Order: sequence, then structure tokens, then C-alpha cells
Amino acid sequence: MHITRLLRNTLLGVSATVAFAVAPASASDAALRDTVYNDALPMTQRVDAMRELTGLGKAGNDTRKICIWDIVGRNGPIFSAAQDQRARLLEYGIQLDLIPYTDERVMVDEFKAGLCDAALMSGLRARLFNTYTGTIDSIGGLPSQQHMRILLQVLADPASAKHMVQGDYVVAGIAPGGGAYLFVNDKKINSLAAAAGKNVAVLDYDPVQAEMVGQVGASPVPTDIVNAPNMFNNGVVDVLAAPLAAYEIVELYKGMTPDGGIVDYPIAQISMQLVARRDRIPNEAAQLVREVFFESYQQIIDRVHEETKNIPDRWWIEIPDDDKREYEVMMREVRLQLRERGYYSADMLTLQRRIRCKLDSSRAECADPQE
Repeated sequence: MHITRLLRNTLLGVSATVAFAVAPASASDAALRDTVYNDALPMTQRVDAMRELTGLGKAGNDTRKICIWDIVGRNGPIFSAAQDQRARLLEYGIQLDLIPYTDERVMVDEFKAGLCDAALMSGLRARLFNTYTGTIDSIGGLPSQQHMRILLQVLADPASAKHMVQGDYVVAGIAPGGGAYLFVNDKKINSLAAAAGKNVAVLDYDPVQAEMVGQVGASPVPTDIVNAPNMFNNGVVDVLAAPLAAYEIVELYKGMTPDGGIVDYPIAQISMQLVARRDRIPNEAAQLVREVFFESYQQIIDRVHEETKNIPDRWWIEIPDDDKREYEVMMREVRLQLRERGYYSADMLTLQRRIRCKLDSSRAECADPQE
């Protein structure tokens, strides 16, 4: 099962919502907007207000193009699920044109060029469009899925709507992808010091990753999401950060055989984000989509667990608590550095720190906050 299948049911729920025709402004816009953002009202009332405000269903000949990143392509689970929704969309007089992409880089370039009205992409790519939500995947920012759930609940609340807009783009949905772990070809690479001199895969469009790897004395090897697994399996790189679902999807057990493993410590929580053009999908409409995304959280996480429960225990590499504390200190220092450079959003880092302290008030950072 491909990792993008984790979002299948989410897309089923939101695909009928993400195509809109923007209507001319009217005198009642403020009242309609207040209704959309009032989550104490019945959803039917909020949807009616959103339709009146955006013109949803009033221009039956309007078409919205949605780019979907799925390595499997046109025959992938997400694309197939969206295709099934076309009849539902026609009930609203809306035509949805779904465009599958197996290469995320190409999809993002075409989205930026205006060839699609919205695009489903990884959180790391989404940082190009929204620094706030693009910081969700910050290194060490969210230690567990419990932290991630609280964060996404906050972001789905209408009070967070202002943070979803940056420039010409709006984040219309965020879904969890599970934790990112270090896959290594040698169990001896179980600490930061042990990574020195090793080749580590980094995303070629994100130079900051290369800097972080260099700081621990390792050698960054630029690549992309598609080629990185092959490089690990073929021994070109010794270390690869990836979600656990990649174990079977891209057969990472090949790269770990015979002496490798998975460091039992998530370095980040991965997100998938639906980014849209504001002139095609306004924030008022995107708010309802974001809420539907969050409603699917548990279903998505259950699928994550289903995909990863069969990883044999022999692959796990336990690390001492002292090393975990060392990781935490190192990752906090990296976050602070990247915040000062404008790479990470200070507001998002503060929110993540508050969530960490909410779940564990004994953490040193709770008494001496720096984020």
C-alpha cells in the first residue's frame, strides 16, 4: 500500500469541497464570512453561507484543476478515489479535473505556474508556500502522534484561519503521515557521533538539510523523494530519514540487510498538505476543507499503524535515554538557528513548545522557554 493511500478517505471527503467559483463581493459578505467561521453553528448553515460567499454551485460550467502527487500515478489509490467523486460534484454543477503526478517536483512547478488550482504535497514542499504550516515537520518539534493530533486540532479551528494564508496561497487541508525515522545500513550508527563520516540522503531542493547533516560531521548526498530509497537500498547512502510505511512500500529492508536497522526515535512528524491558490479557493471555503481533514485524523493514523505493524522487531535499534536527551538538545538548537534565519516560523515553534509542555510540564524548556 502506498503512503498516499493514507489520505484516500480524506480526499473522498474533501474532493467535493475543493472546487469553487468565486462570486463578486456583496454587502452581506461580512455576515456570511462570520457564519462560515462560526463552528458553533450547524455545518449545513455554514456550507450554505460559504456557497453564497464563494459562488459554489452557481456557475455550473466552472472547472477546478487539482494536482495530486501519487507515485503510482493515474492508477494510484488517491487518484482513483477522486475520480469516483465526479458524479457527486456534478450535483453541485461543478466539474473537477484531477491531474495525477508521480514527480512531486514537477507537480509543484506546474502548480506555481498556475496550471492547477490546488495541489496535494508533502509538508516539506508546502513550506515553499506557507512558512507557518511548513514548520509542522520541524525536526523534533512534535515528539509523538499525540502531539501531532493536538496541533492539527488547533490548526483546524477557525481561530487559526489567518495563519493558513500566505501571499497568493492558502493551506486547505493538513493530514498526518506518521513519524520520520532514521533507516541505517549498520546498527552501529545509533548516535549522532556514530553518523560522522557516513553518507546521508538529503532533499536536493532544501539546502538547510545538507547544513544540518554537515554539523554532525556526516556527508550530505542530495537526492529527491523518488530516488532516495534506491540510493539507500544500493548502498550509495548509509542513512535515510523516512516514514515507517516506506519499509515495505519502497523495500527499505533491502538497504538494511544484513546489519542495519531503524533507530527507535522519531525525528519529526510528517504532514501532507493541500495548498490552493486563493483566487480559486478562498480561505472561507478552505476552512471547511481543513475541518474535514481533521475529522479523518484517526482513520488516517489507523492506516499508518496498519502499514507499519508488520516491521520485524529485529530491525529496531534502541538508544539510551542519555542519547535521546542529546538528540533533544541538538534538535532544539537547530530549530532556534533556523528560526533566526526565517526558515522556521517562530509562531509555529512556540505553538509546538506549548503542546510539548502541555503533555509533559516537567520538560526543562517549560521553565525556560526559548521557542
